[in-house]
Amino acid sequence: MVAHQKPGSFKSSTMAAKNHLSLLLLLLLQLFYSGRGELQMNYYAKSCPKAEEIIKQQVADLYYEHGNTAVSWLRNLFHDCIVKSCDASLLLETVMGVESEKDSERSFGMRNFKYVNKIKAAVEQECPLTVSCADIVALSAQYGIIMLKGPEIELKTGRRDSKVSYSHLVEAYVPRHNESLVNVLSLFSSIGIDTEAAVALLGAHSVGRVHCVNLVERLYPSVDPTLDPEYAKYLKGRCPTPNPDPKAVLYSRNDRETPMILDNMYYSNILNHKGLLIVDQELASNPLTLPYVKKFAADNQYFHAQFSRGIRLLSENNPLTGDEGEIRKDCRFVN
Repeated sequence: MVAHQKPGSFKSSTMAAKNHLSLLLLLLLQLFYSGRGELQMNYYAKSCPKAEEIIKQQVADLYYEHGNTAVSWLRNLFHDCIVKSCDASLLLETVMGVESEKDSERSFGMRNFKYVNKIKAAVEQECPLTVSCADIVALSAQYGIIMLKGPEIELKTGRRDSKVSYSHLVEAYVPRHNESLVNVLSLFSSIGIDTEAAVALLGAHSVGRVHCVNLVERLYPSVDPTLDPEYAKYLKGRCPTPNPDPKAVLYSRNDRETPMILDNMYYSNILNHKGLLIVDQELASNPLTLPYVKKFAADNQYFHAQFSRGIRLLSENNPLTGDEGEIRKDCRFVN
């Protein structure tokens, strides 16, 4: 006698097999991702609930002692995140075969790294080996921007620290001081930052200063014709020689009107041919970027909104998470 399968039983067994396969795939995916994680808001809420407040207080205290630290935190974020990953590889010192990214010519003028160690020490005292140096880079920038009267930007945390330096990649990712705008936009695009956000991030040039080493090619032997003549005269007064000493205190502020305020004055300046670097002036002459420059110059609130978006994109570039990397005890050295 031949056994007959009940109607629908074949279909039921097929569905059961598919469900079993789906469950198996889900378990495999969970196994694959078990050592990984994602950035999230308030990552340290349970493991170190005071971490962000400690960093905020340290940034404020340092700002009132050394105002230029706030600018350094912003520059640190860019230099760390633009090179491969937001992983504090920037902070590693040259030691035992490790070549520091800080030693690159592209890091010329960067300073205040010793104060990163001060912030780290304060956090370590509260929660040993819990908060990464990469998150300290991000959060110090977040609070530094506030000290510069910029927008309040809430950044995600949960980054881990790199065990290696990427000094060999610095020149490929960090623009030269005289880099063309096209190349700068291409670099930003390569890490997922669109043109408008890139133009907003260049607004960070609103604060801080530029050493004469990076300015003289626009002044000597002849003045760049795109510079406002009176502004060029001022710059030559700040940089009186075509061969300035890199170690000398010879510089010009990016923004003479509000030099320590992160605002849209930068865009008004470049529309008036008062941009310091070549890339600054090209922003106002390139038809792709000029509309954004005009929009930012007219509306500081809109500039802050786009700057905030750009900072979030930058700060989330390819972070190490989960079991990747490590949490350094000292930001200058791998454990």
